[in-house]
Amino acid sequence: MSKKVLILSSSPRRGGNSDTLCDEFLRGAQEAGHEVEKIFLKDKTIHYCTGCGVCNEGKPCPQKDDAPEIVRKMVAADVIVLATPVYFYTMSAQMKTLIDRCCAGYLEIRDKEFYFIVAAAETSVAAMERTIDGFRGFLDCLDNPQEKGVVYGVGAWHKGDIQGKPAMKQAYEMGRNI
Repeated sequence: MSKKVLILSSSPRRGGNSDTLCDEFLRGAQEAGHEVEKIFLKDKTIHYCTGCGVCNEGKPCPQKDDAPEIVRKMVAADVIVLATPVYFYTMSAQMKTLIDRCCAGYLEIRDKEFYFIVAAAETSVAAMERTIDGFRGFLDCLDNPQEKGVVYGVGAWHKGDIQGKPAMKQAYEMGRNI
């Protein structure tokens, strides 16, 4: 059965290591027959949540940016991939800003499958668990999320370092096996 897959790439570098892993996941998912869209967050305008509370009253966020469109796509997707480079053992600002802006629709993001992709210069998978814990904290706020897999792109500092690493095959296979 074909699924609607949404990949959220938060790398500030197009073709950076985490973004390259997203492309491998995308390739695998498309080859398996799924409908796949990748959003490169750097190309979008996403303002910080101001904590105004308007969305808590059932009204749309008053900010005029791309966040509501992305959240709508998250609601419509069957599978969501959250991908980030790891900076100081946590997710990128671009990803955290988007997650914070999910306040206006997070109750509608339900029954989704989630995959996480992280890439870092760090060579220890254990050191990246803080980043994964941040993603899991987001999922803890959702209704019936299913964490399906994690790709750890370790030992990738400079753009292109991820090439030839086991994470490339893992990302592709994870996409193919949705």
